[in-house]
Amino acid sequence: MEGTGPGAGARAGDGAGAQGGQGAVPGIPAQSAGGRAGPGAGPGAQAGAADGGPSGAGASGPGGSVLGAVAERVLGADWDRRVASGLAFLRRRVTGDYEVDEFGYDAELTDQVLMSLLRPLYERYFRVEVRGIENIPAEGGALVVSNHSGTLPLDALMTQVAVHDHHPAGRHLRLLAADLVFVLPLVNELARKAGHTLACAEDAEVLLERGEVVGVMPEGFKGIGKPFADRYKLQRFGRGGFVATALKTKVPIVPCSVVGAEETYPMLGNARTVARLLGLPYFPLTPTFPWFGPAGLVPLPTKWAIQFGEPIATDGYPPEAAEDPMLVFNLTDQVRETIQHTLYELLVQRRSVFF
Repeated sequence: MEGTGPGAGARAGDGAGAQGGQGAVPGIPAQSAGGRAGPGAGPGAQAGAADGGPSGAGASGPGGSVLGAVAERVLGADWDRRVASGLAFLRRRVTGDYEVDEFGYDAELTDQVLMSLLRPLYERYFRVEVRGIENIPAEGGALVVSNHSGTLPLDALMTQVAVHDHHPAGRHLRLLAADLVFVLPLVNELARKAGHTLACAEDAEVLLERGEVVGVMPEGFKGIGKPFADRYKLQRFGRGGFVATALKTKVPIVPCSVVGAEETYPMLGNARTVARLLGLPYFPLTPTFPWFGPAGLVPLPTKWAIQFGEPIATDGYPPEAAEDPMLVFNLTDQVRETIQHTLYELLVQRRSVFF
């Protein structure tokens, strides 16, 4: 038999009994587990429910509401789904229930962790502007050829984020990296997980024939380690091995031009003796490094632009075209000139190095 005293009419919104199985206490407004006052509740209970009491989604008191509000503010309105997804991701990591390809590429880790770590640098720090992303085919193999600069290879990582986040078909860029990347502790593992592989024709051919978008920066260390006085002046593109690979696999070549990376670490000098002792291709001297210690490794917040040019088709050439040194040289020179010309155009258009 229901009580008739003050607050005795409180009932749980879903028909359950009062919390803890206890009856209503006179003088204390009752409230349902769903955050609504029961029919017999006093005005205080009704007001409390209207002010947003604990929700029925697992919160059993004011503390639950506060935690839910904080989680929503920090993680967004779908915080509960994101937390559940994160826990499922951790469970798969612990149990080993995930896949990597023969090159060590971990698509799930790249999508959910590595891109999330790079995205703030891409969006808020360098404020990258992307143009011509639609020039990368929606399907099938493609070879993205880009300039390389900036002392540290941040331009390669930012280009990878640009393709990952902005391509309409959600393509992934598989970068070809120098040998040094794969002998450095931790860097080696992260590079493999992110889809990078050794810059050799064999690996590139396998990826392109499989329909992947492959990225190459033919300048190599000559580009990334050039002095600041030579900024935005392309170095040699080698002997055109990337063109031969594109001709063999008959994939389009997409020229890519990156502006902004040159000024992140202005390289004013190169301590060659130190570089030899450390086994490095160069040891940069910048306005901040090594003078400020680890703080000198913080890049300058330059404004970036990445432009993908019109693809250069290779499927119209005969099978033996890759063995024609003159054709390879001409196509290499065409790609290089396209990138250089686009760099000059982007430099003329930009208002400032930092804005």
